[in-house]
Amino acid sequence: MVQHIEAMIFAAERPVAKVEIIETLQKSSEHAIDPQMIDDCLEQIKAKFAPQDFSFGLVEVAGGFQFLTKSDYHKTLSIHLNLKAKTRLSTAAMETLAIIAYRQPITRTSIEQIRGVNCDYSLQKLLEKEMIEIVGRSVGPGNPLLYATSEQFMEHFGINSPKDLPQLKEVTPAFNANEVGTASEEERDSAEAAE
Repeated sequence: MVQHIEAMIFAAERPVAKVEIIETLQKSSEHAIDPQMIDDCLEQIKAKFAPQDFSFGLVEVAGGFQFLTKSDYHKTLSIHLNLKAKTRLSTAAMETLAIIAYRQPITRTSIEQIRGVNCDYSLQKLLEKEMIEIVGRSVGPGNPLLYATSEQFMEHFGINSPKDLPQLKEVTPAFNANEVGTASEEERDSAEAAE
C-alpha cells in the first residue's frame, strides 16, 4: 500500500488530500481502508525520504501531501526553472498579499485603509496569479467582496493553513526605538554629546 500512495502523490500536480488517498485505494482494492493505516503509510514515506541522500521529501501542505524539494536545492531549481520571473510580485502586491494573509477575510476598503492607497491593481494581479480568492461578501454597507488567501498561496509558501504563518512578533524587531518622529537613545545621546 505504501508504494501505491507514493505513486499517487508522485504523479499528482497538486497536494493529495488524505480523503482522496482513501477514496482511491478503496476503489482500486474494493476494500474498506483504515484511516490509521494511511497515516502509518504516510509516516513511512516521510521517513524514507527524510535522509540527506534524497533531494526531496514528503510534505504536508495546503491540506494534502506533496513531494517537494528540500530547501538546500531551492536556489538551483529556481535558476533552472526561471521561477523568479514567473512568480515575481510588485512591492505593492506583496504588501496587499501580506495584509490579506494576516487579516483574512478582508474587504478592499479595509486593505486600502491599512495601506493608505488604492489597491485595485494589486488585487487584480493577485487574483490573476491565484494567490488570493473571493470568499464571499461582507455584511457591511454595500456588501463588499471579501478576500482571502488561496490554496495556491499555501502551496507557494509551503504552509498547510494560514495558522502556519509566522506570528507578527516573529518577523518584527523586538523593539521599535526609531518610530517616525522619535529619536533612538543613541541619536539622543550623540545629540547631547555634540552640545
